[in-house]
Amino acid sequence: MSITSRQISLLRVAVRQLGWSDDAYRAALVRIAGVTSATELDREGFEAMLGFCESRGFTPLEPRGPSFGERAGMASFAQLELIRNLWAEITRHAYPGEEELNRWLLKHSKVSSLRFLTKPQAQKVITALKAWKARPKAKPESVAKAS
Repeated sequence: MSITSRQISLLRVAVRQLGWSDDAYRAALVRIAGVTSATELDREGFEAMLGFCESRGFTPLEPRGPSFGERAGMASFAQLELIRNLWAEITRHAYPGEEELNRWLLKHSKVSSLRFLTKPQAQKVITALKAWKARPKAKPESVAKAS
């Protein structure tokens, strides 16, 4: 089974970051994975190539939301990422981006965006989202009995 286009792109980024020529890249493919093109790589070959690139100094970046920098009294990056992750889990990734999260924040905390959250407000938002996540799911038969 061949690898995905995202994995091929990651290898291209690694090659560019390492400054390898096309010949050096192709030689590494042959030597490490036994293939002549990245499209021929399987999962094990991809992992071997990525490991080789990392051993040569490549560091892949983790995708994350925007950081608003260190600001005195404002929510930390870790708090903002936790809020984003909790929101994604609660909504099951139904709302890409932060538009719906910002609407909820406006109702809940009177703040129009994550970037305006103070540390104490962020703690309250995290607590509220954790409580929301912990709520038991409504069962269809219990909803029908209540009406």
